[in-house]
Amino acid sequence: MEKVIVGISGGVDSAVSALLLKEQGYVVEGLFMRNWDSNINNDILGNPNDITDICPQEKDYNDAVKLCDILGIKLHRVDFIKEYWDYVFTYFLEELKKGHTPNPDMLCNKFIKFDLFIKKAEELGADYIATGHYAKLENGLLKRAKDVNKDQTYFLADVNKEMFRKVLFPLGDYTKPEVRKMALENNLNVASKKDSTGICFIGERNFQKFLANYLKPNPGDIVDVKSKKVIGTHEGLMNYTIGQRRHVGISGNLNRHYVCGKNVKENILYVAFGEDNEYLLSDECVIENVNFISPIRPTFCTAKFRYRDKDHAVNLTYLENGDIIVKYPEKVKSVTPGQACVLYLGSECLGCGFIKSVKKNNENLWYLQ
Repeated sequence: MEKVIVGISGGVDSAVSALLLKEQGYVVEGLFMRNWDSNINNDILGNPNDITDICPQEKDYNDAVKLCDILGIKLHRVDFIKEYWDYVFTYFLEELKKGHTPNPDMLCNKFIKFDLFIKKAEELGADYIATGHYAKLENGLLKRAKDVNKDQTYFLADVNKEMFRKVLFPLGDYTKPEVRKMALENNLNVASKKDSTGICFIGERNFQKFLANYLKPNPGDIVDVKSKKVIGTHEGLMNYTIGQRRHVGISGNLNRHYVCGKNVKENILYVAFGEDNEYLLSDECVIENVNFISPIRPTFCTAKFRYRDKDHAVNLTYLENGDIIVKYPEKVKSVTPGQACVLYLGSECLGCGFIKSVKKNNENLWYLQ
């Protein structure tokens, strides 16, 4: 019988994945990855601040232990703390310094879950690895999951296509309610556990307070883009993203101002007032560090510029340096440098690139001067 190592996170999705694979006749074992420890990472950084690790990883591990006991499978545990720091978190910090809005979950999938995890599973004699992602693999092609609301192909688009040869996604043909129901029917201890949120493996935290442990606050002016007047003070450009309306830091704001630009050189945060999205719209971007999972190289497809974004019709122009010009005839708001542009052709996820620059009406948007 073939052996599968399932990435057990302590949540319901990975639990039901293990359950399904066991029912399908595989030899199933679990592996819990511990990738974050504030105190250890603090030593690596040499930061003297006292950081309390509030990430509930130990609770997740205890849930994973109990789950595997219920399923009657062996559970392994591995630490990738330094690797997560080296390959994911340092990149995350460097991108924030540039004024970009990075996506650490995508890097975590690329370097940890679908690289180091696979190598560790091979050491344990696995034929395949499996995770609780909502996605499908068909003949080596990455396809959207049945549950369109939970589909996670966006976060998998930067994974090296060769890694998918040894991957199973048991939840691809199930909806989240169906997964919850299976967990309840099989008396799994995590059946009603709340889904995890926040940064991959770090968890849900006060973002500004968390970043202050790693990036020094760098206050600067908040400038109204129309009047050019200084109307407030920001706590550091890394704390804001294009399109943000809440917690902008303007007294009496009532969420009426939104972030529409950053000038990293002069440390200025630009905002606009009201419901007008004029300063957020663009019709073209350039993506770099492109990763294709599919052999298809279309000139027309659709793209998502954020995870919860809808599909936008786009035209692609391939440049000699490997970058791609992505044009979208119907303007899109808040296309943001550092974020992923994920490409689709129907149900197939083709791959992605990371947004390098953004244009509107053939002019570069100025917000990252």
